[in-house]
Amino acid sequence: MKQKSRHVIKEVYPGSIGEEMEIAPGDALLAINGQEIQDVFDYRYLIKNEYIEVLVEKPDGEEWLLEIDKDFDEDLGLEFENGLMSEYRSCSNKCIFCFIDQMPPGMRDTLYFKDDDSRLSFLQGNYITLTNMKESDIQRIIHMHLAPINISVQSTNPELRCKMLNNRFAGEKLKFLDTLYEHHIEMNGQIVVCKGVNDGKELERSIQDLSRYLPFMRSVSVVPAGLTKYREGLYPLELFTPDEAKEIIQMVEEFQKKCFDQYGLHFIHASDEWYMIAGMEFPKEERYDGYIQLENGVGMMRLFIQEFNEAYSALCQKEKQGQEKEKMNRTLTIATGKLAYPTVQTFASRLMDHFPGLTIHVYPIRNDFFGETITVSGLITGQDLIKQLKDQQDSGVNLGETLLIPSNMLRSGEAVFLDDVTGREVEEALGLRVKAVEPGGGDFIQAVLDPEYAMSRNNENVVYIKAYENT
Repeated sequence: MKQKSRHVIKEVYPGSIGEEMEIAPGDALLAINGQEIQDVFDYRYLIKNEYIEVLVEKPDGEEWLLEIDKDFDEDLGLEFENGLMSEYRSCSNKCIFCFIDQMPPGMRDTLYFKDDDSRLSFLQGNYITLTNMKESDIQRIIHMHLAPINISVQSTNPELRCKMLNNRFAGEKLKFLDTLYEHHIEMNGQIVVCKGVNDGKELERSIQDLSRYLPFMRSVSVVPAGLTKYREGLYPLELFTPDEAKEIIQMVEEFQKKCFDQYGLHFIHASDEWYMIAGMEFPKEERYDGYIQLENGVGMMRLFIQEFNEAYSALCQKEKQGQEKEKMNRTLTIATGKLAYPTVQTFASRLMDHFPGLTIHVYPIRNDFFGETITVSGLITGQDLIKQLKDQQDSGVNLGETLLIPSNMLRSGEAVFLDDVTGREVEEALGLRVKAVEPGGGDFIQAVLDPEYAMSRNNENVVYIKAYENT
């Protein structure tokens, strides 16, 4: 007899349908409308109805068949022990730019897992190569109307794509783009640009080819390959120079004008890193099409600047209306990545000018762990943070009582850095109170002006900041 699929429930959200139906953590979902659940795609698809029958198994083996009337799109409020409700699909490629292949040895096992799972594209916004997908997988996406699907394209030249992904099937899988387009499935694309490989004429070709999928391919990001110091034995890649970054930007912006004139979308977007490498000003807000590629580092700095300016203007407006300016007598430190440092330093200077008595030290943390070529804040390790700020203290700098860091330095939901150094260990080493701050410009101002701000907010970062502040 075939064993039933069991999906153990980890959490039932308060006030949800699941709680109302007395579903509890430890129960197992067996079926919906008589159909076993293959994975999270099935679950999300089958609960979209106004009437469903849910079969649940209790820990003692008793089975409950629950008849549920609800709104069409209303969720049951269940979280499962396995988020995908099935095994994760690992990547079958060996891309010449793969960041995981550039990791140092001895880190936690999860950092070496290469995922290329289409379900994560919908759930978490991950970009997938399509290489481990079959025609049946694509048809399932079409049948369930799942969108958007985020695709790592790299090149529309089939032979070059095979070379870049080190997968002989990578070129032929580009046909799935045609199928998705024909069925009006919304897509987003990504091109990781490697110097001397898929730049220049090859990049121009890829952008031109992908623009044919408009308007159903809503956006494509162009990002430079990230290179660490651990590249021994890997494909030889080099960093882009400022002039080369300017050439990439010029190509992208020329295509943006053509696409916007025809479709009302700028479509192709250069990541923030290109503008930082080139030393150029970030595009205006309207050029980002609603920040559709924000998770790929496209428009993050422009949004940060925009939000800071709005929050700063609101602060000044309140003072003009008679609200007394807060008196500051505070010293604090901000640690960030080298790429964001100029912007963060500018904001800190404006706040210090506005509030006499406020002292803000801003330090761009050099990435000794992965190599100085890695300049984003999300890859800063606890050990680099401790060493470089400790050097400042040893030289006589008063760092104040609080250290503000971007929340992306920490593992999601935990006070742990990429190298497993904990927030508590950083606090003890530096004698500072460490607080993670969301990336918004308004959050930045509030965290600087209000020592308790990061603790008072009701979001997931509060959970792990409090976890070590109160122990």
